[in-house]
Amino acid sequence: MDPVTLTNEMIVVLGLLAITIVLFVSEIVRVDVAAIIIMVTLGALSYVPGLGGIADVTKLFDGFASNAVISIIAVMIIGAGLDRTGLLNSLAKVILKWGGSSERRIVPIVSGTVGVISSFMQNVGAAALFLPVVNRISVKTELPISRLLMPMGFCAILGGTMTLVGSSPLILLNDLIASANLELSSANQMEPFGLFSVTPVGIVLVLTGIVYFMLLGKFVLPASKRTRKSGALSMKEYVKDLYGIDADIFEIVVPDNHPLYGEKYADIMEAFHLYVIGAYHDGQKWLSPPVDVKVETPCRLAILGTTSVVKDFANVFNFTIDKEMTIFGRDCSVEKAGIAEIILPPNSQLIGKTAREISLRKTYGLNLLAIHRAEGSLSYVETPDHKASRLGVIPFQAGDALIVQTQWTALSALTKDKDFVVVTTEFPQEQVRPTKVGWALLFFSVSLFLVLFTDVRLSLCLLVGAIGMICTRVLTIDEAYTSVGWNTVFLLAGLLPLGQAVQNTGTAAWIAQLILGVLEGWPIWSLQAGIAVLATFFTLVMSNVGATVLLVPLAVSLAVSSGGDPAIFALTVAISTSNSFLIPTHQVNALIMGPGGYRVSDFMRSGGVMTILFLVISMVMMNVVF
Repeated sequence: MDPVTLTNEMIVVLGLLAITIVLFVSEIVRVDVAAIIIMVTLGALSYVPGLGGIADVTKLFDGFASNAVISIIAVMIIGAGLDRTGLLNSLAKVILKWGGSSERRIVPIVSGTVGVISSFMQNVGAAALFLPVVNRISVKTELPISRLLMPMGFCAILGGTMTLVGSSPLILLNDLIASANLELSSANQMEPFGLFSVTPVGIVLVLTGIVYFMLLGKFVLPASKRTRKSGALSMKEYVKDLYGIDADIFEIVVPDNHPLYGEKYADIMEAFHLYVIGAYHDGQKWLSPPVDVKVETPCRLAILGTTSVVKDFANVFNFTIDKEMTIFGRDCSVEKAGIAEIILPPNSQLIGKTAREISLRKTYGLNLLAIHRAEGSLSYVETPDHKASRLGVIPFQAGDALIVQTQWTALSALTKDKDFVVVTTEFPQEQVRPTKVGWALLFFSVSLFLVLFTDVRLSLCLLVGAIGMICTRVLTIDEAYTSVGWNTVFLLAGLLPLGQAVQNTGTAAWIAQLILGVLEGWPIWSLQAGIAVLATFFTLVMSNVGATVLLVPLAVSLAVSSGGDPAIFALTVAISTSNSFLIPTHQVNALIMGPGGYRVSDFMRSGGVMTILFLVISMVMMNVVF
């Protein structure tokens, strides 16, 4: 290729690249804010005399309408539609059935499934579809979502290497080989790759990712629940934060003719410092049963209390604790119920009345756990500072903060009741629409068919499914807007102009020329490794498509001049552009960063090891297979 000379525009772009990396690593500002800053800076610099070629200001914001960004928006909406019908919840149940609550079992199941799916559809699409599934699994198992999303996201990227349609660089590969053949002699002509030619390489890469997180996950993944921002905490979290005790929900089995037969729930709660929030007898189930109802045997009771007290209670009275919570598991899951805080305003008609008088449980579906007021707190849960009290007979006062256990549907109804001010605002309020499952599956299948078997642009294929779900009321347009992670959209759209500047100003070609000049004369295996490292670097700072288009011709020329196999060098580029784990510039990494509560340092720690493993395994497998 013709020598590339360093220009002022290239120097400025190199400086912006360095600033971007510093902002990402230091996290002085959020990464999406950093991306917008860089985009605006590029536009402003393009007006400086002599730097007009850095960016075309008329196309500076084209990233918001790019194929990648629109595809992400559409697939988020499709995922929300599938979730709204209950399909993804059913999938989460299947995974939980096989994986239980063990991270070591759930991670390979989820990651392996996403890896296989992403081998036939865009990896960001596979990751977006599984995002709500992983969230539900995290809620049900109380595993931090930060320990589940990154393995899923990394394996979605790795799965793109399993077929020639799994990622954009591999889709482009045969076209680039055909173009390169026009310039090569007959002795160096390259054969196109088949759909499954790269499958052995991709399978081993996915397995490597799974094994990596199974063995080293506890060391490289963040363990804190950074994303638990909701005001609606799980019962265990809230009671522990409030009282400093380890309280949870248990399902106990009461045998027939038990001594508790005929006892009132109110007496049991006050005597044993427990809270009965559910009862099951003779095929009927009651949530928030009235406190004056008597126990019927045999039955099952859902009880909230401290772990030690409930276990002692079960041992003394010969109860069995059902760890699987066969009857009340779903009703008491965080996605269906939890702890909330409600204030009684001065104009509430409940002032001066008691919970018993207004039948708080029966009328509003609220299980009163505690009352906070200026002079102190009263609760059913016994602690060193707060003894169990008969909350049901205490008159309410203006300004009382009621801590209640409730179903989210009941809490949602209270937001419209002027007698209450619901402090807890962030809780699941979506309306599940199982009757729309047929429409959701239809439009998901239509999109998938268009993606796999037509040449229609990816974003358009996915938008067909998204708008189809909206038109058939699988979800409303407002719900569609809410489902989109706009921080991800701005992160990707803001970085695209920088990637284009790296390519259009010749900066990428200059870097490639510099590195290839250093590699000249090295052994063939080291040249191939150098190409892989170069492709890995380029895909971090520009689009993987742009990196592939730029580097494949250079790799082919280097292979021919050194006596290597040009097809293998071209394949090295196409596969290595999926080695994007160090910083959240890849679409999948950008997608999971917000929901997972990840920082750039998390990607550098986990992705650093993954990057090295990818380089080593891909090099070995390509040379073994080809």
